[in-house]
Amino acid sequence: MAGIFVLDRGSILERLGGDEEIYAMMVDMYLQDVENNCTAIAAALVQGDSPALRREAHTIKGLLATFSDDDGAADAAAVEHQARLGEIDGLGDAVGGLQQRLREVASALKAG
Repeated sequence: MAGIFVLDRGSILERLGGDEEIYAMMVDMYLQDVENNCTAIAAALVQGDSPALRREAHTIKGLLATFSDDDGAADAAAVEHQARLGEIDGLGDAVGGLQQRLREVASALKAG
């Protein structure tokens, strides 16, 4: 399970070539979609839809990696892997953890 998320705005901006406009756009998009991402991954799990769960975990992995959350991205990768294998029973806690992580990153992004 991922440790506490700490926003490292400087490293993110460095990867973006210092482009504040792109950073602001990425933050806005993340904040607009975070609840949809949380809902989508939970729905895929409840429906027992391994391919949808894999896709949602993959999306979340990318979102978290975008904001330099290596721990959260690793947790999403683990869910993605299990879903690819069709082994989704028992992933409720992991999916809940990803939802929590998405919201934690959103809070950090809102704070600045």
